[in-house]
Amino acid sequence: MLGKVIGAIAGERIARQVGGMSETGGALLGASAAVVLRRLGPVGLLTAAVGGYALKRYLAKRRAAGEGMAPG
Repeated sequence: MLGKVIGAIAGERIARQVGGMSETGGALLGASAAVVLRRLGPVGLLTAAVGGYALKRYLAKRRAAGEGMAPG
């Protein structure tokens, strides 16, 4: 239960940063992500963390190159 609440709060805050997603949608995504990560176990958690880090670096390179993200 606590994991879902924390995931919902994190998802809401991420949704504020990302265009095209409502805060409610981010909260639902965060709450469901907590359940999915718990089911995946330690290997799944590690994979998700590495994937998130790789996505962060990829987006930073795109922004630095001036490509940006298309509004949509």
